[in-house]
Amino acid sequence: MKFILFMFFMIPLCFLVNYFWMVQFLFFLLFLMFFYNYGYNMYFSSISYFFGCDYLTFFMTLLSIWICILMLMASEKIYFYNNFSLFFTFVILFLLMFLVLTFCSMNMFVFYLFFEMSLIPTLFLILGWGYQPERIQAGMYMFMYTLFGSFPMMISLFYLYKLNNCLDFFFIFNIDSLYLYICTILVFLIKMPMYFVHLWLPKAHVEAPVSGSMILAGVMLKLGGYGFLRFMKIFMSVGLKFNYLFITISLVGGFYISLICLRQMDIKSLIAYSSVSHMGLVLAGLMTLNLWGFYGSFLMMIAHGLCSSGLFCLANISYERLSSRSLFLNKGLINLMPSMSLWWFLLCSSNMGAPFSLNLFGEIMLINSIISWSWLSFIFLFLVSFFGAAYSLFLYSHSQHGVVYQGLFSFSLGSVREYMLLFFHWVPLNLLFVCGDIFMF
Repeated sequence: MKFILFMFFMIPLCFLVNYFWMVQFLFFLLFLMFFYNYGYNMYFSSISYFFGCDYLTFFMTLLSIWICILMLMASEKIYFYNNFSLFFTFVILFLLMFLVLTFCSMNMFVFYLFFEMSLIPTLFLILGWGYQPERIQAGMYMFMYTLFGSFPMMISLFYLYKLNNCLDFFFIFNIDSLYLYICTILVFLIKMPMYFVHLWLPKAHVEAPVSGSMILAGVMLKLGGYGFLRFMKIFMSVGLKFNYLFITISLVGGFYISLICLRQMDIKSLIAYSSVSHMGLVLAGLMTLNLWGFYGSFLMMIAHGLCSSGLFCLANISYERLSSRSLFLNKGLINLMPSMSLWWFLLCSSNMGAPFSLNLFGEIMLINSIISWSWLSFIFLFLVSFFGAAYSLFLYSHSQHGVVYQGLFSFSLGSVREYMLLFFHWVPLNLLFVCGDIFMF
């Protein structure tokens, strides 16, 4: 709770015009406070009211704070042109607050409440600072998908309360009801997003500002995976009977989405569809209900959060110079920005799961998990992994090589802020493997 009070203290600073740097500094301070305040044990600690902190909470909250710091760093244009910059900082602060409360909650209804509340600041980001008029449609897509998915969950929570007289994660017993299972996990399937209910995601990403894309890819998709990690122990018996459906849809869908990625000409759209493909693998790993799958999906969620967010930053850096996200115009950038091309290479290679990124370790665990569930799944696992590398190479080669667009008038090689932004994405992504044992608790 002290971290929430610290964030409330930061609210007045959001309305001081020239103190954007101070808000960012306080976010860094919050990150360090949270990082050093945790005891690194397997159980819930720092318990107060409905909130506590365990391993899952710790890493997801750190990821949320880190991505919010980088969102402020990436959105300099909003402050440069004073495009409602004070309200922008305020929205990010409240979004972070809701995310921290979601991840820290030990009660199902409190989790549900803040899970839904985190949707509202994200909607504000898309509607307020998005690019084209289609952002209204994209925002409504996201809002309606999540809202309609969450109504059945709310009703199933009321039923669970009637059965158990309690909604704490610790005290809910095993439940063997398919209807209750589907109603509860539907909103997580939409949030992940699973193939068939993924259409809101590419729309939201393409219309969102860079900060909106970063928080969507970095943290909001992880809410679905986090929900599964928390709820799956309750539905273990029904999951063993019916999870093969979700695993099949995820693997086949991941393959289809990888093929769709190879046909995209909009950079942001390609990165958004690649998120759906990665999350399909995560969902399949979670649904196998074994330890490899849980570890692998947890690692993959953290890795994908950093990697995908970094790729959206790169897409925005190109967009600010060429005023277009089309791969037909974003060509030959290695001639204009050779240093930035290195970052394109590093993040694209991490996206395809090259050593020594966390993506690789997550994928190895997930592949182990899914193949131990059924050896026949190796066919689609091979296809998803192969085409995952193919669309990452496609993105890199199309944007960096080729003939430079002749309509360019002037060009900037990149500022220190942009290189720092990419550095802060890439370093945790590729150095966390050194202390990989802490993920194994």
